[in-house]
Amino acid sequence: MEPRKPSFIHLHTHSHYSLLDGLSKLDGMIKTAKSYGMNAIGLTDHGNMYGAIEFYKKCKSAGLNPVIGVEGYITPGSRHDKRPGIDTTRYHLTLLAKNAQGYKNLIRLVTISNLEGFYYKPRMDKEVLRKYSEGIICLSGCFGGELSRALRNRDNEEAERVIAEHQEIFGKENYFLEIMHHPGVEGIEEVRKGIIALGKKFDIPLVATQDSHYLHHEDQKAHETLLAIQTNGDLKDENRFSMAVDDFSFINTETALEYFKDTPEAVWNTQKIADLCSIELTLGTWVFPDLKIPDGTTYDSELCRLAYEGIAAHELPDGDPAIIERLEYELKVIRDKGYAPYFLVVGDLLRFARENDILTNIRGSVAGSITTYLLNITSVNPLEYKLPFERFLNPERPSAPDIDMDYADNRRDEVIAYAREKYGSENVAQIGTFGTMMARGAVRDVARALGHPYAIGDRISRLIPEGSQGFPMTIDTALKMTPELNDLYKNDPTTTEIIDLAKKLEGCVRHISVHAAGVVIAPKPLYEFAPTQFDPKGGKIITQYDMHAVEDAGLLKFDFLGIRNLSILGDAVRLVKDRYNIEIDLDHIPVDDQKTFAMLARGETMGLFQLNGAGMTRYLKELKPSTIHDINAMVALYRPGPMESIPEYIKRKHNTSLVSYLDPRLKDILSMSFGVITYQDDVMMIAIHLAGYTWLDADKLRKAMGKKIPAEMQAQKEKLLKGFVSGGLSEKKAQELWLLIEPFAAYGFNKAHAASYGRLAYQTAYMKANYPVEYMTAILTAESGDTEKIAEIISESKRMKIPILPPDVNASFGGFTIVDEDKHQEIRFGLYTIKNLGTDISDAIITEREENGKYKSFADFLERIRHKNLNKKSLESLVKSGAMDGLGERGVMLANTEEALEYNRAQGKEMSGQESLFGQMSDQSSVPALRLKDASPAAKRDMLIWEKELLGLFVSGHPLDDHRTKLETIGTTIESIKTLRDGVPAIAGGIVEDIRTILTKKGDKMAFVKLTDMTGTLELVLFPEALFAHKEFFEAPDRCIKVKGKISERNGEKTLIVERVKEL
Repeated sequence: MEPRKPSFIHLHTHSHYSLLDGLSKLDGMIKTAKSYGMNAIGLTDHGNMYGAIEFYKKCKSAGLNPVIGVEGYITPGSRHDKRPGIDTTRYHLTLLAKNAQGYKNLIRLVTISNLEGFYYKPRMDKEVLRKYSEGIICLSGCFGGELSRALRNRDNEEAERVIAEHQEIFGKENYFLEIMHHPGVEGIEEVRKGIIALGKKFDIPLVATQDSHYLHHEDQKAHETLLAIQTNGDLKDENRFSMAVDDFSFINTETALEYFKDTPEAVWNTQKIADLCSIELTLGTWVFPDLKIPDGTTYDSELCRLAYEGIAAHELPDGDPAIIERLEYELKVIRDKGYAPYFLVVGDLLRFARENDILTNIRGSVAGSITTYLLNITSVNPLEYKLPFERFLNPERPSAPDIDMDYADNRRDEVIAYAREKYGSENVAQIGTFGTMMARGAVRDVARALGHPYAIGDRISRLIPEGSQGFPMTIDTALKMTPELNDLYKNDPTTTEIIDLAKKLEGCVRHISVHAAGVVIAPKPLYEFAPTQFDPKGGKIITQYDMHAVEDAGLLKFDFLGIRNLSILGDAVRLVKDRYNIEIDLDHIPVDDQKTFAMLARGETMGLFQLNGAGMTRYLKELKPSTIHDINAMVALYRPGPMESIPEYIKRKHNTSLVSYLDPRLKDILSMSFGVITYQDDVMMIAIHLAGYTWLDADKLRKAMGKKIPAEMQAQKEKLLKGFVSGGLSEKKAQELWLLIEPFAAYGFNKAHAASYGRLAYQTAYMKANYPVEYMTAILTAESGDTEKIAEIISESKRMKIPILPPDVNASFGGFTIVDEDKHQEIRFGLYTIKNLGTDISDAIITEREENGKYKSFADFLERIRHKNLNKKSLESLVKSGAMDGLGERGVMLANTEEALEYNRAQGKEMSGQESLFGQMSDQSSVPALRLKDASPAAKRDMLIWEKELLGLFVSGHPLDDHRTKLETIGTTIESIKTLRDGVPAIAGGIVEDIRTILTKKGDKMAFVKLTDMTGTLELVLFPEALFAHKEFFEAPDRCIKVKGKISERNGEKTLIVERVKEL
């Protein structure tokens, strides 16, 4: 056999996981290495191992040896020292995992550098390098390494000390001197010569590396653009951070031999080092948390015991053969797969939530399990809803179980804290997720980095359509879909440059953050499986591996998703208990409540989970739901594709004579949905019962449909049609059945998921219908801070005849509260909702009032509130928002702000000391009194502007109140205009809220304007001619105007292209 020809192997390589510093994506890097004839490749991202698992899998798949490494940041002192201006020195060091132990030690080092050593960068120190050096090969580092720094300072003695120290840490056989060829970098050639001389002197092998940050020389400008994005700089700025002085591309062996012609052995040593590195990772075998169970039991026996105890607890018939048969079947599948601990852990987490009144819901196919129902994991009886277990778990399915837990979003952290306490804080972390540069964002970022005005990037990015869930939009797809964008790309040099650069940046990782739901719970400390770090924004500990990589590493993902609607429900239930002493158990509310269904049939859906929005509301009014199954069906059908079936479902519900089945066997599958295919499960059951599919085949069909890959879909279609004919259908009927199935290709909804979400949707509707004031108060509290949502909720509350009162120092608490007034109820704004006030001063005002009674006057308030945060800003906020209206007139109080604060300070001084001098006097006529100077009352218009500014909306009235008659003559509202089709003429009236002007490419000014009326907000677009003709209306917000134009719909969003404007 011919001996293998050695190559130059890249051992110092940055991928796009060196955030906003590396441009190379792993696929491209591996493909390029293969094309160069290389048999291995190293990955050494800055201070992290984000890409390690993906890199390992892709290299193995391509037949390359993956050399997993990291370019570490080394502090000369202790990693614990973080003194400003002192501990900012750090050196680079190249570390490569030689074997499995080295890989584990790299994980440990990266974790410690992040959790203990982070100071601007994740730093290791010599102490931890010594402790975790086994199995690691060390290269002396790049131009920023400690050895290079000593040579740059011409300190040979220090350079020799550095070498000796690193040989002692890693072992002489594992230490190599790293040399690079970047002649454009000042001083690097001198350093290289110094390293070569030291190699000869101490007989240490040299290794040639190329500090690769991008694949090809022509990618250099794209990389410079990436650096400008990272530093928020501009390519025109000569002082920006730049690497343009030299080539940092992914070179081939010939180029390496040219670069290192004086030391060819340094090139061949790269192959030797790569051959020394051999890692075999065991991926995809899961471990479960270490859940303690009673001695003498097993996880399987515990699961069985709890499930059988659940039969009586759920008041199900004892010994029912259907229940026992289903349960025994499920327990066998779970036992054979070894998944019992997973179910017990989830059950324990949900038990903790229940015992602490934290509302939960379970999403996904798990609702098809009777085991989880009996364990109180799910609240839906799958036998009642005809939910198949196999959609969740079947004997043939290789993937792990996946139980998605929803928790009230304001209490989710309590459940994660419980998991940390139970399983150990070192064993629990939230999962990291990577934000990538998507098409629109990449275009905007590139345009800014090239120094173009905002309008240029904005204009191009707006021409890129939105992607759909699971199918992100790409620039190439956008160019095919949008002729206007394609024309610009072909004919406008600026657009061509921006798009070409954006294409190279598209898909690059931009940042790491916390996954919305994913948590890992390990049986041992997490550093045995994956590196961890702090979330850059919130300080939570997260894994450096994303959800796919952590599962590969052996950890199962537990989904803890925070759901606002559960917080709203929890708050509404609490309010009902506080006010009426009624305990509401949402799992046992009647599912046939006529009040609830009547409300849905009237289309009063605002604030409901999954059932709101104009389209859904319209269908609910037509459907007039009368059972929970109707709600489940609407939750499932209201999405692209299946939506086509909604009118047929409604017709058949109201006229059962229309119910028909293409084949009698379909009746068992579709009887609950009037013969209409409604769920993804329906498609799978049809494939199993009519085409002879196994569950594994049906699962492959489901996955293929979800991917929307035409070739795969065509293959599945042919296989299914063949199965239908073999199963007894005629070719004509087989084709007809396929046409019914096809709309579910990408967006079919799983039946168990629909049942879980349908139940939650029904619970929100039940609370709104039966406890409207409590429910609306809970929504207002949950949405505090989102002024647009608050305005919408207040509009709905007024429609429901629930008055909304402004904040009041004598009546408000922190959040929104219910006020009982003469046999009717009102909702009062809380003090926390007032901008510029703050919770500390709010709490002080509430506490003082509750302890010593209501404030009798402005002076009484000033005398009693002694808080450091009562200042000009907070007092003005209280007055302007209307919270002090019961103590005086706004205009007068505002005009006397300085005097009021002086009076407050004087009171504070008098109260300081042992006892007030004035308090000892029987005649208090000489005590300073609050004397207010005369001032004009506040105008109504000013009061409304203040309310809008401080509360986010108008409370005491509306600027359009004086224009109601004129608005009525227009005959349309913004809400009704939003239902019109693209291109339809429309007239709207309202108040101008926000004006954003931009310059077109020709330098003309155009504007985007927010117009609001009592029903909603609409974006107006004024092209240069229209803006020029009507510019006086758009010099400042708050003008009340009437506009005429045409509806424009882009990516599902409606705007009005304005033609004419008048004063209202």
